[in-house]
Amino acid sequence: MASLEMQINDFMSKVIAKNPGESEFHQAVKEVAESLLEFIEANPKYKHAKILERIVEPERVIMFRVPWLTDDGEIQVNRGYRIEMNSSIGPYKGGLRFHPTVNLGILKFLAFEQVFKNSLTTLPMGGGKGGSDFDPKGKTDNEVMRFCQSFMTELSRHIGPDTDVPAGDIGVGGREIGYLFGQYKRIRNEFTGVLTGKAIEWGGSLIRPEATGYGAVYFAQEMLKTRNLDLKGKTCVVSGSGNVAQYAVEKLIHFGAKPVTLSDSSGYIYDKDGITTEKLAYVFELKNIRRGRIKEYADKYGVEYIEGKTPWNVKCDAAFPCATQNELNEEDAKVLIANGCIAVSEGANMPSTPEAVEVFIAKKILYGPGKAANAGGVSVSGLEMTQNSMRLPWSREEVDARLQEIMVNIHSTCEKYGKEKDGFINYVNGANIGGFIKIADAMIAQGLV
Repeated sequence: MASLEMQINDFMSKVIAKNPGESEFHQAVKEVAESLLEFIEANPKYKHAKILERIVEPERVIMFRVPWLTDDGEIQVNRGYRIEMNSSIGPYKGGLRFHPTVNLGILKFLAFEQVFKNSLTTLPMGGGKGGSDFDPKGKTDNEVMRFCQSFMTELSRHIGPDTDVPAGDIGVGGREIGYLFGQYKRIRNEFTGVLTGKAIEWGGSLIRPEATGYGAVYFAQEMLKTRNLDLKGKTCVVSGSGNVAQYAVEKLIHFGAKPVTLSDSSGYIYDKDGITTEKLAYVFELKNIRRGRIKEYADKYGVEYIEGKTPWNVKCDAAFPCATQNELNEEDAKVLIANGCIAVSEGANMPSTPEAVEVFIAKKILYGPGKAANAGGVSVSGLEMTQNSMRLPWSREEVDARLQEIMVNIHSTCEKYGKEKDGFINYVNGANIGGFIKIADAMIAQGLV
């Protein structure tokens, strides 16, 4: 029998040949393959059914042009995408990303991760992802509206509450979801739960904006409990300053931790006294209303601002990468550990490079990969779908309690499948195997689909 390494290399060579130039997708698939191949060898039914080979192939890839008009009457053309990756356990579910870096490879990586993440929540949701290379930054509300209407005019024929339920992601917040939903309703003449992340007044769920950040903190708290620790009094480094980072900081403050950093694409702020509730309110206004740069926080509060850098050299007990993919590299991981970091909980999707992940696991720190740690967002999206189907809203307390329960259950699944003989929990293996089993069993039960 070929060695495990040879099997992984052979499998990956086929994936790369079929998907050339899609480095983020290759990275995501390899991480899963490294966790799963040994497990699949020990469970021949999955090998015989070629589940891994089937699961890396999207069920459907949709690409389309998106023409729209600027305020001065100039026609612009962007490209739109929807990757419908896997529907074995429910309708496709995953966000829409509007950002200049969006391409097929990035969306396939995100859709692939989403399949496992959604499985871990135990809610009936398949995996998908979509978006466009459109950049909402610098656009007027009317320009964003016209783009969203054009985008949804094409997308509407491919989605529905029992088929594919998109949500928001980078560049797609409440404003964009509103414009997208309005156009869907106009075209289809129906008011259904086709999008999540809606405003509370028209079918949204309480704490949906908070859910990803809250979930990453809940997951970190569960990891720390395995070592009889908690977040109280811990110094925490957070990257990003958008939705996920903001609410991760809010929940860290709630747990008595001391968050000391936030960042954006220009640099990061270091507030050694800690970001307080009052200071966080300023960040909400700065980023969500004025759409300013994080440097303005440093100017207002007289704290340190480090231009062009990420915050991973700041001494901390726990780190929360909440910005974007591959923002934390091998050197960053080594510096974090040298500075006493004992836990990393990923609020973003795949923010740590494979080399960084190797460092975390080799040093046996508490490392929560994105597909587990940041599943809070899609969990509450699933709860929003349930509320839409019932035509019944739930209270903030009820949704938050359900979110905490889901994050505790995800942690338990990771612990069950990731615990090694010496007691160390490899959360990467646990998340990949735990997520895989549910999908694989469903695919086998449904035949060759």
